[in-house]
Amino acid sequence: MTIPASVQRHMDRTIASYEASARDYNAIVAGHRPPEIEDALRRMMQCVPAGGTVLEIGSGTGQDADLVESLGGVVRRTDAVQAFLDLQAERGKEGELLNVVTDALGGPYSAILAMCVLIHVDRAQIAPVLCKVFDALTPGGVFLAAMRIGEGETQGDYQTVYWAKDSFAEALATAGLQMQWDSQWIGRDRVTWANFLACRPRQRTQPTQTPR
Repeated sequence: MTIPASVQRHMDRTIASYEASARDYNAIVAGHRPPEIEDALRRMMQCVPAGGTVLEIGSGTGQDADLVESLGGVVRRTDAVQAFLDLQAERGKEGELLNVVTDALGGPYSAILAMCVLIHVDRAQIAPVLCKVFDALTPGGVFLAAMRIGEGETQGDYQTVYWAKDSFAEALATAGLQMQWDSQWIGRDRVTWANFLACRPRQRTQPTQTPR
């Protein structure tokens, strides 16, 4: 897959920034996961059969994976940032390097999880990423994502892309994923977020378009 040079630069800068700040980030979020995320994870797991496989894209410090495992999921922990995987390894949790834009996702999985991660994916790359998610799910499998809500994007140490709720829901539908529910909440620094749960239909439907 060919990535435009500007997209690659933004992605490399974001990953490098997290590599440098992973321990500081861990100190901020450790033990302080928003209750809205925990609730969304529990609702997601109601759709996952016992022992179902869950791909987590962007595991970070691993708190979400810990909760999913406590609820009976078998989690494949992944991140594009080695420093986050190292932090998890220090407490006995194994993860793999995976970049959702450039790498294959494997599968099939009962669920795919991407909490506060796809905000760092260039807007033009969201369509092919969601198509990969569709292909990696079992029929009836679910996808849970948390996105920043708003307009535009920032290009500091981290590329951060904001989405209108309707626009991201439309992107899910275009990839063939059927919305089940969404919920909006306010996070740190008064940032507005939304959780989206969508599923791959048990009977395949043709996506509106199939960008690759």
